[in-house]
Amino acid sequence: MDNPGAPRRRPVVAEVSAGGLVVDRGAEAGPLALVIGRRSARTGALEWVIPKGHLEEAETPRQAAEREVAEETGITAVAAESLGIVDYWFAAEDRRVHKTVHHFLLDPVGGALSTADREVEQVAWVPLADLPGRLAYADESRLATRALELLTGEPAPGGPG
Repeated sequence: MDNPGAPRRRPVVAEVSAGGLVVDRGAEAGPLALVIGRRSARTGALEWVIPKGHLEEAETPRQAAEREVAEETGITAVAAESLGIVDYWFAAEDRRVHKTVHHFLLDPVGGALSTADREVEQVAWVPLADLPGRLAYADESRLATRALELLTGEPAPGGPG
């Protein structure tokens, strides 16, 4: 029997995305990380995030990360290793979404910074050491901290260690 006062149950949908943290390890002042600035759909504020997006047909997460980085930043990069997987839930108008995002550490191999992607307002190289405090989401900050630790062999400032 239907209960008209009960909340409507939304179907659950699984989504898979991939992205990556491009790090220029050869910069004189220390490693630089590539990030994008986009407007939050919720608040309208500019937020700094790691480039990422949905996998396309028959694409592996690694391939998707490389493609998404190029599309969103103009920089061509090659995935060197996995940084980890982040998963979370959110509600859309007609469904609940369980999102899984594969993140990679990538090495830049060419290209030039570009904001041609319609969702990207800014693209910037920032010191990797500053990145955990600049990123909009805690999960991405933890990935940046992990990248810093992997590349330097030392615990990140303010991190566990």
